[in-house]
Amino acid sequence: MAVVLGVDSSTQSTKVEIRDVDDGTVVATGRAPHPPARPPRSEQPPGGWWDALRAAVAATGCRSVDAVAIAAQQHGMVLLDRRGGVLRDAKLWNDTESAPQAAAMTRQLTPEGWAQAVGSVPLAAFTIAKLAWLAATEPEVLADAACVLLPHDYLDHRLTGALATDRGDASGTGYFDPVTGRWRTDLLERFVAAGPWEARLPEVLGPLEPIGLASDAGRDALGLRSNPLVGPGTGDNMAAALGIALGPGDVAVSLGTSGTVFAVHPQPTQDPSGAVAGFADASGAFLPLVCTLNATRVTATVAGWLGVSEDQLSRLAAGAAPGASRAVLVPYFDGERTPNRPGASGTLVGLDTATTREQIARAAFDGVACGLLDGLDALVGATGIAPRRIFLVGGGARSSGYQRAVADLSGLPVVVPRHDEHVAAGACVQAAAILSGRSLAQTQQDWSLGEGTTVAPDTEVDRLGLRDRYRAAAARPGPGEA
Repeated sequence: MAVVLGVDSSTQSTKVEIRDVDDGTVVATGRAPHPPARPPRSEQPPGGWWDALRAAVAATGCRSVDAVAIAAQQHGMVLLDRRGGVLRDAKLWNDTESAPQAAAMTRQLTPEGWAQAVGSVPLAAFTIAKLAWLAATEPEVLADAACVLLPHDYLDHRLTGALATDRGDASGTGYFDPVTGRWRTDLLERFVAAGPWEARLPEVLGPLEPIGLASDAGRDALGLRSNPLVGPGTGDNMAAALGIALGPGDVAVSLGTSGTVFAVHPQPTQDPSGAVAGFADASGAFLPLVCTLNATRVTATVAGWLGVSEDQLSRLAAGAAPGASRAVLVPYFDGERTPNRPGASGTLVGLDTATTREQIARAAFDGVACGLLDGLDALVGATGIAPRRIFLVGGGARSSGYQRAVADLSGLPVVVPRHDEHVAAGACVQAAAILSGRSLAQTQQDWSLGEGTTVAPDTEVDRLGLRDRYRAAAARPGPGEA
């Protein structure tokens, strides 16, 4: 039996799945944590990701795989010196220290100019903003950088020795054009520092173009007896789209440390408002995406305030009739990316002496959902996509509180896929397609991906009224904002 290894290296942990190539049966799984990181300075040592990958693979008990693909958190800035050593801790997607640089770049080229150049308007999350921050604050480190990689590129480098990436993850840097498939080194020259940049950037591979075989050192470090073929990998959102077989009319809402809303689209997206990032996907199409900085961490925090578990918070929320309370939670606990308000903070408004614990719990889930559904509205406006259902994925997808909030406030059926690890599953799809020669779509069909439980919306909920109250509360400037 041929098996493949799919990797999800997220902000919080590394999760791996080993699946049968023919029917996608999960043979083994493993998991290991990453060091904690929080905005505004959110950084992790890249070596910690590699250590976690080794531990997660060891936890599977499997010592022979035929192919590997790695998906990881987007945007992170990994810098290597001329000997391949890491120069500093990686700045992560949710690090907001580069917000001034992102704002300055946007003013200079204009939002329209950025959207035309790379499909997205740069925010603090984007790698180009982090490089500009580095040039301003640690120029000596930038001068020593021989290579700039993304998190999944770094892990592939440790596994194979090669310097490669894919178009999906590259499209989140702010210096890659997803339409032409080329690096925009002129933008790095203009907004970061003089080059040569081409020599510092990895090769961009096609969706089914393997990097090659694992090196002896990489194989041995993971405790493998086999020498697997290694796929190009991709960003976590691109892999999730593969893992749930996202199709026409489908929209994914992912609930993790961050929240994302995305869909597969045949045409590139250029949104000058900056709300919708015009990413490429991992199949050769495009993945317009909206990202919010705050998702499951919000409800975890509120659960802590109320002295309950996150499961108990869902049960509390179920005891509150939607719209019965004026309480509205704006979930900008760590600042916010969409809308672009890095200095914002969370607010809880509309409280009175009749407000109950149940109503505060419901407001927490509704607040996160409202922010994401505003993102869905922006995505629909930028692409013309007509969503017919929402796939709920990520760590929060099993929460009944989130299932009910997203269904009720969107008015759309919500599908909760039967498998939890969609990013690792998508990486497995890529690895299996490369190994077997099947298409990605055929592999997804053979594995029956995208099936799950459907949660119907409650048609009695005044979803428009609830969302209007949320928008009114979110429009107020908070402490730390001018």
